[in-house]
Amino acid sequence: MLLLALAVCFGAQALAASISHANMDWYLTLQKPGFTPPAIAFPIVWTTLYALMAVSVWTFWRRAETANVRKRGLTWFGIQLALNVTWAFAFFGLHRPFYGVAVILLLLFAIIITIVFFDRASRVASLLLVPYVLWIAFAAALNVGILVLNPGT
Repeated sequence: MLLLALAVCFGAQALAASISHANMDWYLTLQKPGFTPPAIAFPIVWTTLYALMAVSVWTFWRRAETANVRKRGLTWFGIQLALNVTWAFAFFGLHRPFYGVAVILLLLFAIIITIVFFDRASRVASLLLVPYVLWIAFAAALNVGILVLNPGT
């Protein structure tokens, strides 16, 4: 199951990265907030976060005591993972920071709900998602900053 979790999470990362990389020329033309990290930080952070997500969902799956708890937690995990990829499409693929803000706010909500469900089965599984939700909150601030600095995009 851990291998499956890793494959699913890193598959989502590969899909989001392919969308992002294909639109990097557009991204480089945007004005960015002063708190934007250097470009090298993004692949390091995202690789770490997807690994943590995989271990988190694997831990949750192993610790969930009932099928109902497992189903709800895995459903929310799937929703947040889909929203993660959707954000890359909305922001990078469509070149629409406004759509990115809308999706990332939904993503934040979905991660928080996932953490709540994971915590019912395993504190470790929920805590492994804390760096992710913090990074997404930071990314949301970046996204809003880009939207403000680039009106009309």
